[in-house]
Amino acid sequence: MSIDKILSLLGEKLGRECPSITLRAHISTGLPPVQPGEVDEHTEQYLTLKSGDEFSKGLPTGFCGGVLGVASLIVSMAQLLNGNVEEFSSMLLLASVFFVIPFVWEVLSPLPLPIMFNRRTREVYFDHKGELYHTPWNGIAAVAYEYQMVHQNTGSMSQAPLEVLVHRYGKPEQQLLINLGVPVGKSIELQRQFWEYLRCYMENGPWFDAEGKRTEDNAFIREQLSYGWNRKRDAIKLTWKRRQHMEWPSLVFMLAYELLMYPAYVLWDFTLAMAKRRTRSQWPDIVRERLKSDGPTTRLIDLEQASAAISQTAT
Repeated sequence: MSIDKILSLLGEKLGRECPSITLRAHISTGLPPVQPGEVDEHTEQYLTLKSGDEFSKGLPTGFCGGVLGVASLIVSMAQLLNGNVEEFSSMLLLASVFFVIPFVWEVLSPLPLPIMFNRRTREVYFDHKGELYHTPWNGIAAVAYEYQMVHQNTGSMSQAPLEVLVHRYGKPEQQLLINLGVPVGKSIELQRQFWEYLRCYMENGPWFDAEGKRTEDNAFIREQLSYGWNRKRDAIKLTWKRRQHMEWPSLVFMLAYELLMYPAYVLWDFTLAMAKRRTRSQWPDIVRERLKSDGPTTRLIDLEQASAAISQTAT
């Protein structure tokens, strides 16, 4: 199914007045590159997009270990100082349980594999229910369209999906239209800027400046990655940076709260990092070997075409 056909179907589904635009890999959008907090990893070899599950991953461990666990640990220290060795042991064990059980459960519950852009082989990977889907970057097209969703509680809210077409590895007739990020509250213009970020990475990258021009300095990329879902333990730093724009009672309250929650935030970040590390190992070998700096550069579509040619020859 072509992008033009998809646009036609979207027009029938959402109405002819629904604005839409087709974006190409080799054509600049004319807008500066911006990533609205969707990029997770941005390396020389590959770029990955965040999954919605990252919002909550690590929260149970952070709350149980960083709040209940720390409180139990403080009580156990108090019991030890009072000479109550048995109470100390019990509270210390309880503090360990508050951390270990949720941590093991969350790490053993892997995150969904992210959408991945591989610069070395110039292709996109996606996992759907354990099946590998992909598309080559050369010739890729994305469609962005905007519509309004009205809800009785939130009122009218803009929705702007940015979607690309991928097909299942080894079975190109099975295709999916996947969304690059969360569409809620976005506009076509913002999605065009996001596409330009992805396009600059694949075409000009890995490092580029605010105008999309290739550079050896990754300062602009670091700035972009600081937006969106930051590390939870950085909350106190961000509050301190905004201190000039806050009333002092609010500032004192926020600093005290974030300092109190700091152990929970550290455990939250640590659990999320461990879950991500375990998730990366779930990519098929054919993908993982192509993420290495010295790995093969053949595209998956090349392997499919070679396999199809051998099959035709054999018949």
